[in-house]
Amino acid sequence: MRRLLLLLGVTALCLSVLVAADTQPDQQGDRAFPEKDGVLQLEKSNFNRALRKHKQLLVHFYTPLSGDGDRVTAAFEGAAAELKGSEVKLAVVDVTKEKDLAKQLSATGPPTVRLYLSGDKHNPVPCPVPHSSASILTWLKRRAGSAADLVADLSQSEASEELTVVGFFKELDHEYVQVFYAAATDLPDVNFAVTQNNEVISKYGLTHDVVLLLKKTKLIQAYKMMPQTSKEELITFITVYQMEPVTEYTGKTASQILSTPVLNHALLFVNKSSADFKEIYSSFKRAAEEFRLKILFVMVNVDETRNGRLLEYFRVRDFEAPLIRLVNLTNHFTYHLPSDSLDEETVKKFCQSYLDGKAKPKMQSEPIPEGWDKKPVKELVGATLEKVVFNPNNTVFVLFYLPYSQESRALFTLWEELAEAFEEQENVVIARIDASANDINMSMQGSYPSLGLFPALYAERMVVYNGKRKLKDLVKFVNKEMEKAKKDRVKEDEDRRKYIEAIKAEEAKKANKTKDEL
Repeated sequence: MRRLLLLLGVTALCLSVLVAADTQPDQQGDRAFPEKDGVLQLEKSNFNRALRKHKQLLVHFYTPLSGDGDRVTAAFEGAAAELKGSEVKLAVVDVTKEKDLAKQLSATGPPTVRLYLSGDKHNPVPCPVPHSSASILTWLKRRAGSAADLVADLSQSEASEELTVVGFFKELDHEYVQVFYAAATDLPDVNFAVTQNNEVISKYGLTHDVVLLLKKTKLIQAYKMMPQTSKEELITFITVYQMEPVTEYTGKTASQILSTPVLNHALLFVNKSSADFKEIYSSFKRAAEEFRLKILFVMVNVDETRNGRLLEYFRVRDFEAPLIRLVNLTNHFTYHLPSDSLDEETVKKFCQSYLDGKAKPKMQSEPIPEGWDKKPVKELVGATLEKVVFNPNNTVFVLFYLPYSQESRALFTLWEELAEAFEEQENVVIARIDASANDINMSMQGSYPSLGLFPALYAERMVVYNGKRKLKDLVKFVNKEMEKAKKDRVKEDEDRRKYIEAIKAEEAKKANKTKDEL
């Protein structure tokens, strides 16, 4: 009996401890979920508990010190203050620290924002990357609302400097309206409105079931809704016409450019301070109007030091500007406009040939041509360039040319004559390479065509020729550089001999030491 009473007493004590624990979850929860400016700082150890505690958990998976990451973090902090006391809780996860958690949740890419509902870890709702706290609040509101919430008086919208997307529908329960509202939910940074006012639509001479893009009282573009119109198509239309025909690449526009649904981008690399900038830009802009929704036109100022990484990615040197490259963001193939002229018609033809699949992508190297080294002028490509020019036993003189450049083509005959002048000297190689079709990973000076001589040395060096482009002057230059290289080669050979002797002496010393130890 005493044992039974003791057992009942222990059981009661355990139950009282459990009850006490359940009555104080908030205090423990606060310690388990550290916050900063009202935003939970989650990690693998407390992520699941946070899901269970909060009915709606909006999580930002971020990388510290990244431009987009910092902007979204600031938006989260602002929204957290507005949402205080609601059933929506905001949280962040540092993916650089919580790699296992990020991998487990497939959140290792660019800034990712997800809404977890009722503790469901496996089916989160993706949230568009917000530009501000207002974006977050708008997205949450639209997600929980309906198209009826967008019915508005357009008198203020029409006077707005911001773009307003207006849907004019005869019936609010039509499937067109559902597509329209789904697009509005995915674009929380854009003003949306719905009207059934006949006076508004008649003002623009249009009929029902149409989407208008308005800025102030000006109609930017109209889109007729069709039975087959999808949310994605409508978003593409709005996103493209929200931007100017040509968007300048800057730190502020980079994310907008890269997140656009249009995956074909035409990039104009140009110096904004050049004398012909206005003319080139105007032609590019006029061409852009014809390819809206198909190709996004972007202008890159090569004189802006902050664009250095972009120039490096596309292997463009500032002195090569102006030039146009087309890139597809799916396969990242790059296409080069093969023309000195960048007038409107030339740009249009290039873009159309790309869309028709006729343009040839720019490769790191053209295929090695058959018999490339059998002719007097050797035909180099990216794959053979460095192997040929950095041969320490040959003097190599290379013409870097553009096949569409009249100035380049004018040098072809001269280069053949130069090859003939040195045909008896086996250690002199006269060559040329198409700089538009092959990547030139060398420090070039000035625009193409460019002439570079590579002396017969172990040191990988290029001497740029800037003299008169006459046969006599070229021959004199080659002979002079060869004489100079001979003297440098004597010193190189002596330094190499001393280096080899030092290596042998060190190896002999190590061998003797090993013998002594044995």
